[in-house]
Amino acid sequence: MESRADARLERRAPGRDWRDTVRDAADLALLGILTVLAAAPVLTAGAAVGTASAAVHDWLTTGSWPTARRTVSRFGRGLLPGLPVALIGLAAVGLLAADLAALATGRVPGGAVALSLTTVVAAGLLGYAAAIVVEVGRTGGIGWRSAAIRAARVCLDHPGQWAGLAGTTVVATLLGVLVTPVAVPILAGYLLAAVHAVARRRPVVRAELS
Repeated sequence: MESRADARLERRAPGRDWRDTVRDAADLALLGILTVLAAAPVLTAGAAVGTASAAVHDWLTTGSWPTARRTVSRFGRGLLPGLPVALIGLAAVGLLAADLAALATGRVPGGAVALSLTTVVAAGLLGYAAAIVVEVGRTGGIGWRSAAIRAARVCLDHPGQWAGLAGTTVVATLLGVLVTPVAVPILAGYLLAAVHAVARRRPVVRAELS
């Protein structure tokens, strides 16, 4: 069921023009840049991603971005809860990258079949991670453990949505490899908006906003 905010956004859609599209693109680009800068120390990555996801959720729900004060407050509250998330995410990405590189270069047995299976598993994990990011955004950027549980439930109940999140994240990852490094932070903002848009296509598990 769509919220009243969603209905208002739909009613405003016919009056939008190219200036609104440019403004939205610029806002998302700035969001991506700020998120990458905030995540640069690595240990703050969980808080940065959670805060950015909450901002995108607010934007899609109400049509406006949260205030700077609210955003800074969310980031501060998310630092400690996001610390283990950053470490787990870094370790998972490192292991998957090393595994894929070893299979692709033939340093470990398995060949094309093992490489294909590992790639599918990696895509599924990326989709699940995207679902967690969306869910934590719905609770103000905190509550990673409960977000992981809700995301698992959503992925199992709606495999099509899981596949959509996985595909979106994989495409964004490939684009991140292909484009100039300067454009990667901008891509991060667009990716956040994209996974939220995919997740909103189906009902979600209820969560308390904070």
